[in-house]
Amino acid sequence: MSTAQHKIGSGFDARSTADDVLAGLDLTGKLAVVTGGYSGLGLETTRALTKAGARVVVPARRPAVAREAVAGIDGVEVDELDLGDLDSVRAFAERFLASDRRIDFMIDNAGIMACPETRVGPGWEAQFATNHLGHFALVNRLWPAIAPGARVVSVSSRAHHFSGMRWDDVQWTRDYDKWQAYGQAKTANVLFAVHLDRLGRESGVRAFSLHPGGIFTPLQRHIPKAEMVERGWIDEDGAFLNPEGFKTPEQGAATQVWAATSPQLDGLGGVYLEDCDIAEPAVDGDQGSGVRAWATDPEQAARLWELSAELTGVNAFHA
Repeated sequence: MSTAQHKIGSGFDARSTADDVLAGLDLTGKLAVVTGGYSGLGLETTRALTKAGARVVVPARRPAVAREAVAGIDGVEVDELDLGDLDSVRAFAERFLASDRRIDFMIDNAGIMACPETRVGPGWEAQFATNHLGHFALVNRLWPAIAPGARVVSVSSRAHHFSGMRWDDVQWTRDYDKWQAYGQAKTANVLFAVHLDRLGRESGVRAFSLHPGGIFTPLQRHIPKAEMVERGWIDEDGAFLNPEGFKTPEQGAATQVWAATSPQLDGLGGVYLEDCDIAEPAVDGDQGSGVRAWATDPEQAARLWELSAELTGVNAFHA
């Protein structure tokens, strides 16, 4: 089967920064929504986009913390949003739609990783609910405001290699494993972009997913120090054991900024990116790079869309 998952030779790489990929682009008059745009990669994404002239709306679970984080960055506004609470998602979307503005770049950046077993809403597993279902509901509710020619960017991870969709128990009601649950949520992020691109391209809206790279940010807050030492990330003193294996936040933000703005991706969509290029299909046995076939399977993407619409009660494309 042919696939669009092949590098295009962008000229950028793992060390490119968000400012690098935006060089020469004028985003004046453009509006971006960046979930979690006040911490880690999200904050660097916000900084880079505003520096290039865009205005950025930052939906945040902790608005006061977000306002402090973005203080001094021109062109940013903060609003309240808890992706684990569908009522909060609805309320944010209603407020935004009432402003009668159009979204040019929708970057689904916020997320949680490898947390202890946690339940939100009607008993949903927190990583699947927050990383996928919350963003699914948000994009569908905001769909009337997403402009023709816009891009929706779903921030996934290389962790999608850990697990495909656990169709017989997506909410992990048994045998919970925090890393496999994270992997399923990241697979869901890729599948979401695959099907959204299929649905949205007639309206001129394209969707992408991506692996930002290995970066130390507050995303690691649920991982004990002892586990990070065991994984070989840091030593007992907290120093990086392989600093060259990690990106800076500025480098980590580059692929999602490139996905949202690059003219090199015009006419493309539904593909998974890494290191500011389209990723190649993963090779069996290699968890180091590429995208797994289970994450780009259009049939699984359609199945997940229907399940997500059923769970959230939202589907902007319902016949």
